[in-house]
Amino acid sequence: MRAIARIIYERILGWNLVGEFPQLDKYVVAVAPHTSNWDFFIGLLVRTLSGVRINYIGKKSLFRPPFGWFFRYTGGAPVDRRRNADTVRAIAALFRERAEFRLGLSPEGTRKPVPAWRTGFYYIAMEAGVPIVFAALDYGKKQVRLSEPFYPTGQYAQDLEIYHAFFRGVRGKNPENGYPA
Repeated sequence: MRAIARIIYERILGWNLVGEFPQLDKYVVAVAPHTSNWDFFIGLLVRTLSGVRINYIGKKSLFRPPFGWFFRYTGGAPVDRRRNADTVRAIAALFRERAEFRLGLSPEGTRKPVPAWRTGFYYIAMEAGVPIVFAALDYGKKQVRLSEPFYPTGQYAQDLEIYHAFFRGVRGKNPENGYPA
């Protein structure tokens, strides 16, 4: 599958991967900007190329027939957004329960324009005691750029400046929908 993913990602689409996923068993992958359904497929290609299993969460409706099997097969887990559950603690518990768990999610939480990033990715990493790896989907340069692992300090505003600096200048597929880092 890696060879096929490489042909599609590099030769057909003309993208390249800058950096690599860390050789750690647990971390959060913060992927931005998330402006298109194509982001998911680019992510699957990068994950296949790297050989690193990365799980993700998605809205519950994605996991219904006819395509629910596909999202589960690719490492997805449904989240019911209507429930008043402590999602951060529930996901952090998955990190404690599993020997290997890497969670990819978008700080924007949607493909639509948002006034600010959601904080769940940050507090999941804090609660689980795992680092965050940033993945920039840059359609302008046709590259996915990965960061070194960053352990949140507990000072969200200060850490957010570091995060935004990493994503500065990155162009999403639909730039008008991206949060201006």
